[in-house]
Order: sequence, then C-alpha cells, then structure tokens
Amino acid sequence: MKRYWNLLRSEPLLAKLSLIQLIAYFGAWFSNVAIYTLLITLQVDASIIAFVAALHFFAGVLQAPLSGVIIDRFSPKKLMITLTVIEICCTLLLLSIDEVSKLPLLYLLVFARMAAASFQFTVEMSLLPRILSGKSLQSANEIHSIIWSLSYTLGMALSGLLVYTVGVKFAFLLDACIFMIVLVLQFNLHFSVEKMEPTSRFLTMMGNALRYIKKERIVWHLMLLHSVVAFTAFDALVVLSAQKYYMNVIAVSLGIGLVHAARAVGLAIGPLFLGEWITIKRLELLLFAEAAAIGLWAWAMNDFYTSMAASVLVGFMTTTLWSYTYTLIQKHTHHDYYGRVVAYNDMIFLTVGGLVSLLIGFLVKLGWTLESITLVLAGAFLIAAFYYRWLRQHYELQEIG
Repeated sequence: MKRYWNLLRSEPLLAKLSLIQLIAYFGAWFSNVAIYTLLITLQVDASIIAFVAALHFFAGVLQAPLSGVIIDRFSPKKLMITLTVIEICCTLLLLSIDEVSKLPLLYLLVFARMAAASFQFTVEMSLLPRILSGKSLQSANEIHSIIWSLSYTLGMALSGLLVYTVGVKFAFLLDACIFMIVLVLQFNLHFSVEKMEPTSRFLTMMGNALRYIKKERIVWHLMLLHSVVAFTAFDALVVLSAQKYYMNVIAVSLGIGLVHAARAVGLAIGPLFLGEWITIKRLELLLFAEAAAIGLWAWAMNDFYTSMAASVLVGFMTTTLWSYTYTLIQKHTHHDYYGRVVAYNDMIFLTVGGLVSLLIGFLVKLGWTLESITLVLAGAFLIAAFYYRWLRQHYELQEIG
C-alpha cells in the first residue's frame, strides 16, 4: 500500500485523475442495482436481464474504434467533460422508465450511458502510459483497479441498501448528482499531454492501427489474453442467483448488492498481496487459481453466505489478472498507437464480456443450471492458462519494470 501512496504523492496528475475515477466509477455502478431491481419489478424474463447486462459491454464495443482515433487527436479534458454530461442526461432520463412498454428507451439509455462511461475509461487509460512507465505504470494500473473495485463495492452495496429503503427513482436521482460532482472536478483539471497532429483522416488512422496490431503479433495475443478476464462478467449470474436462491433469505436488491460487494472486497485487496508477487512466469499460476476460485463459487452458489465468501476469493485474483495483462499490452505497444490500441483492446474485452452475458441468458433458456454455467466460465481460465504457456514459448515477453 505504501508504494501506491508514494506514487500518488509524486504524481499530482495521477492523484487528481484517481479521485475523478473513484467518484465516476462509483456513479457508474451505483445505479446498476436500481436498473436490475427495476427489471425484476417489471417481471421480465432471464433473457432480458442478460440482454441488459450485455448492453453494458456492447455499448463500448461500437464506439471503441472511433474513440481511439479521437483520443489520439483531441483534448482529453474536453472529451472527459462531454462524456460526463452525456452520463448525467442519460441517468436523469432513467427516471421516466416505469412500465414494460418503455423497455426500448431503457435499452437506449443504458447503451448510451455505458458507451460514454467506456469512452471515459479509454481516455483515462490512454493517458497513463503517456505520463508513466515501467513499474510506476503497473502500480498506476493497480491503483486504477483498486479504485474500480472500491467504487464497485461501495456503489453496489450502497445502491442495494438505498433501493431497498427509498426506491429506484431516488437512486437514479442521486446518481446524477454524483456525476455532477465529477463534472466540477474535471473542469478544474489542468494538464498537458502531447497529442498527434491531425494529418491523417480518421479511417486512415484506424487502418494504420489495425496494420500495426497485425504486424506486432505479440500485441494481438496479449489483447486476446486480457479479454479472458471478461469471463468474470457475472452481473446476470448474480441477479439470477439472487432471484432464484436468496429471495427467502434477503431482499433481492440487497442480495445483488452484497454478493457484488463481497466479490469487490477481493478485487480491492488482491493487488495488495499479488501486485509485487506477479511476474511473467507466475501469471500462468494465477490463471489456474482463478479457474479454481470460480469453480468453488459454482459449488457454493445456492447458499447466500457461502456464495459471498467464495465471491471474495474470485475477486482476489481478478484485479491483478486485469491490471498485469493490461500493463503488458501497454509495455509492448509503441507510444504513437496508445489511444487506438487501448481502444481496440477495450473493444475486444467488451465484446467478450457482452457475449458472456448473452451466453448466460441463452444457456438459462436451454435449461442449464446456474452452477453448470459458472463452471463453463471457469473453464475459460483453464484454456487461457495453456494459451499463455504457448504464448511464452513462441514470443519473448518483456518483464514490466
């Protein structure tokens, strides 16, 4: 933990961005429980819940190629402000959803809101390798992961409690106020980074980035490896398990919030133990460990309290897997392509996350148990471990730092 505080003290810009991230990500997750609780109140089936979960990912997929070019050409501060305004407007409009006939509007608002949030994430992550490098960059990615986890924990837990006590609409209203705080902080953010001169057209820049990724095969393989972490896109599983198993133990909104919060505790504390331990040689072990943890969660899923404990273990490995593989991509990418490579990487990651959400809904429709679906997700990390072993045998990876 000391190294994180030292880095934040020595890098004022990183500290300011981290504060903005903390509040913005809290806002992004805060109203998610309200959205899923609203869907359950409207008595929609599992496929719609899975579709809404998928929208959270696919929103980022469609804007990713364009966002990468925009990031490499325009002011990050102006982009961040514009995106926050979009999030505020979409969150306020969620107040109007009160019947099944308005589900198409809900889909549109969730899509637009998460597209803006994803774009915001890409802007901030493309800034980090421009101001940091080596172990400092890895630590910054870990700080970002911890912030995401804390925001996820507090957002999901407090939203579950708030939705249970005062209702869905108040949660949406408070969430809009949170984004307004983010907007004020962004207006007071001052920094200067070198951006690419707009000498090329958008399509040309996009094509150049694709050719670069095709040429640098190691970048492509690392992007695929990183995308496996998206198999922890458990939102639909958590909602469905709360609806199926926990209704007799606890209110659905509280059950969703607490299970997410338990996993996020693991997400937050994992890097404190694994951040210094993880290396290129040990990454394979961590992939195997994640597969085992998800398998344990599948076994414990039908019991609320045991499921919460298993969720902590699942989250314990996830943050380090995400941050370390992300840093490897940054490490092996030329600085001229940071924005576009980060955007394409996020596009692949979000595509996998969206497909996982749709797969969950599809398998539920086919009659699969939630436990068997969870084991399928665990299997993805077993495959990833062997894929990474092959990658190390055929490419020379540079250790971070």
